[in-house]
Amino acid sequence: MADTNSVLVIGEIHGGTLSSVSAEALGCGRKLADDLGGKLSALLIGNDVSAAAKDAVAFGADTVYTVEDGLLAEYQSDSFTAAAEKAVREISPTVIVTGHTSMGSDIAPRLAFRLETAALMDCINLEVDGDSKRLRLTKPVYGGNAQAVYAIDTDPQIATVRVKSMTPLVKDTARTGDIVKIDAGIDASVVRAKVIEKVVEEVQGIKLEDATIIVSGGRGVGGPEGFTQLEQLAKLLKGAVGASRPACDNGWMPEKAQVGLTGTIVTPDLYIAVGISGASQHIAGCSGAKSIVAINKDADANIFRFAHYGVVGDWKKLLPAFTEKVKELTA
Repeated sequence: MADTNSVLVIGEIHGGTLSSVSAEALGCGRKLADDLGGKLSALLIGNDVSAAAKDAVAFGADTVYTVEDGLLAEYQSDSFTAAAEKAVREISPTVIVTGHTSMGSDIAPRLAFRLETAALMDCINLEVDGDSKRLRLTKPVYGGNAQAVYAIDTDPQIATVRVKSMTPLVKDTARTGDIVKIDAGIDASVVRAKVIEKVVEEVQGIKLEDATIIVSGGRGVGGPEGFTQLEQLAKLLKGAVGASRPACDNGWMPEKAQVGLTGTIVTPDLYIAVGISGASQHIAGCSGAKSIVAINKDADANIFRFAHYGVVGDWKKLLPAFTEKVKELTA
């Protein structure tokens, strides 16, 4: 079964279908496999992965390996790692790619340890070196202030990719591929932890990580009433509202709205930063945005070093005028 010189994407399943970040990883994997002259495969682990397997083929996989078992109905580190390790040893890929999500960032280093290799986390670009045919892996460093390029000397080369940093292929439902079942080979004894309680997050509107437009506020917004104006603009733009850590620490916004290393790392098309100074941990959370617009009355604010467009001035005067213009254009 060994797929020499192949790329394997470990996919995630949300609501029975393939997750968007897995589709993005497959888009990246397709190019890597083509450049390596190998095949692109997907590994899906769960209780019922049939619909997601079809999705994986439609998004570019040549072969989809499925591991199904009642113990795999929900993600649990012990059971998923054991199942993934068994499958990877059978498939023997050269490269493993998965999303930099809670699951991906948990399972990737576990697999790397068991397979005596290395994993590079939160990559924003993967490419094949033309001479060595090894991966060149790029990731942000120093709080997003710089980027570093790495190489992994051992196989399989494992990487997690940042959400929205890769482009998925156009879904082709007419595309065909092989679906191969692999026995899970696990039992309840491998599970050392159990789920005591599951709390489903209540989300109103668009989730931060899914938003293409985010309007974020910081300490400079002044209080919760300022975020009301940000919410109005975000609603007009069909976006989400984010916040800096100080704004969340002050109770102006809930913790789930925090953007940054200790909050959510976002990669929207447009990120509007209002009254945000630009601390390194916040920049690390939003530097992946395609366009950053900063509004701050302090011309020396660090945020302007990273913004594509900057406006120096009082947001209380600027934002209402901007909001009215958006209303006019969207009417």
